[in-house]
Amino acid sequence: MTNTPFKDDRKLAYLNTEGAEKPLKSPVSPATLATARAYRLGRFRAEMARRDVGALLLYDPINIRYAFDSSNMQVWTAHNPMRYALILADGPAVMFEFKGCEHLNEGLPGIDEIRTAQGWMFMSHGDKAPAQVGDWADEIADLMRQHVPGNMRLAADKLDSPGVQALSDRQITTLEGTEITEVARSIKSPEELDLMRWTIRVCEAGMARIYEHSVPGVTERELWAHLHFENARSGGDWLETKLLTCGPNTNPWYKECSDRECELGEMISFDTDMIGPYGYCADISRSWTCGYVPMNPVQKRMYATALEQINHNLDLLKPGMDYAEFNEKSWRIPAGHVDYRYSLALHGVGMADEWPVVPLHVDWSDRAASGRFEPGMVLCVESLMAEAGSESIKLETQVLITETGTERLDTFPWETP
Repeated sequence: MTNTPFKDDRKLAYLNTEGAEKPLKSPVSPATLATARAYRLGRFRAEMARRDVGALLLYDPINIRYAFDSSNMQVWTAHNPMRYALILADGPAVMFEFKGCEHLNEGLPGIDEIRTAQGWMFMSHGDKAPAQVGDWADEIADLMRQHVPGNMRLAADKLDSPGVQALSDRQITTLEGTEITEVARSIKSPEELDLMRWTIRVCEAGMARIYEHSVPGVTERELWAHLHFENARSGGDWLETKLLTCGPNTNPWYKECSDRECELGEMISFDTDMIGPYGYCADISRSWTCGYVPMNPVQKRMYATALEQINHNLDLLKPGMDYAEFNEKSWRIPAGHVDYRYSLALHGVGMADEWPVVPLHVDWSDRAASGRFEPGMVLCVESLMAEAGSESIKLETQVLITETGTERLDTFPWETP
């Protein structure tokens, strides 16, 4: 076997053709974006009606973006509850924005009213937080009594216990709202798919940059930065993880990228977990050798096994199939790889990783989610292959459930083991 480096032009074709100094230009039209926005808010409202709730309170920044396309300090507000939204059944949708940022929501068609948010966490109000949470709850209660006086059932996606108690004191019943948001988000419209396809295009341009720089001496962090760069300059948001490693750092999986330098012939494995343009997620995994040299026999065997799992499980997927049936027919991981396995076979994806999650057959139990695959769902089919003393091969593809079967949304080439 020759060890002569050979760059794969199929991968380099995904590089940003606008040139190194310019971002990719989105082909998404204003009409497509407007239709996607209306569809998403409609999905939330339909699930609210199905579960007979008077209002839906959103703190998760991803749910706020899904509902209104309102984006402001999303990572910061994911752990600091300082902005929120209230959707009233058959009533207005109100955005409570961080003070001084109200103008960021102007022109968003799903928002009927913009108000200044009332924060009540300890960081912002200390010992005065109990009084502040009372004012917050009064405002929520007043809106519900005005617009849904006969239904004081409020579903919330994320709400700390002082808020739950304050609402209860005002005769509002607080319900878990995550089922509403997850089920609503699980079925994508054609316009949403256009937005997701663009995120994937940007992600694959970033992956091509990683490939272009996969040479001996580069650090894991330097490679990971290329995906950040392409995402940020194309209007994307953030990367959920830091999963790019090489050589011995790939096994066990889930080590974050470091300043370790990659060596010739080592496997470089990564999982993008990229929240890109328009807020959609590109969750794609690939593995290849550093320095463009052919895989050694162990790498080749591992890669072929991982690709076999991906292809087998892809071929199974179809609309109407029950999750349990998929599990029964799914690819069986060989015994030597079980201890190094990934914990799931597939999961939903939209603006982030989503419901459903279908465990790998080894981890299936009576606690696995019930349900069936429906047209409009987008799923990530996963494989992680390793054994004692080997590197890890990580592969993942993003696939749409159609009316008749499936359609892969990513096209970045696999290796030829």
